[in-house]
Amino acid sequence: MRAYYFDDLPGDQRLPHDSGKPVDDSVLKSIGVLHWHIPVPVDGKYDAIDAVAQERGYKNRDVIVITKEGLGDLYESKLKTFYEEHMHEDEEIRYILEGSGFFDVREYSSDSWIRCELDAGDLMVLPAGIYHRFTLDEKNVIKVMRLFKDEPKWTPHNRGEATDVNPYRVEYVNSITVV
Repeated sequence: MRAYYFDDLPGDQRLPHDSGKPVDDSVLKSIGVLHWHIPVPVDGKYDAIDAVAQERGYKNRDVIVITKEGLGDLYESKLKTFYEEHMHEDEEIRYILEGSGFFDVREYSSDSWIRCELDAGDLMVLPAGIYHRFTLDEKNVIKVMRLFKDEPKWTPHNRGEATDVNPYRVEYVNSITVV
């Protein structure tokens, strides 16, 4: 995974938007973002992922594939939905099996976007309450294992006055270290 500040220039969200300003792992950790690189096993045995899941209490998982072909006419609208700034009341855990994409996370102290470029083998954990968004890159394909602490769910809460006072957001803000 490579992280850098988003350049905030207009244009296709699937472009790198690399400002040339890298983001150090310590900054990601200070806002609660965790990541590992765990090569995708060719034998289909996810021992390293199982170990992380057990350590962090993830009980369920599924695999999704996002492609233009697979989503057809819904593709562009789905990408727009994923790219809306939002938060979740649960951790968001993603392990990239194939393809690539970008998770953008808000740096709390500056409200700047940090772009995290993910490829096959990257595992990312976003804490509950962090504002973020997702998009594919120009390859337009990603296969992802999603891990969940309980039953699979994906309920986005778009950023606004209500999310700023959401108990999960408040708990997140109170828990992070501002660099």
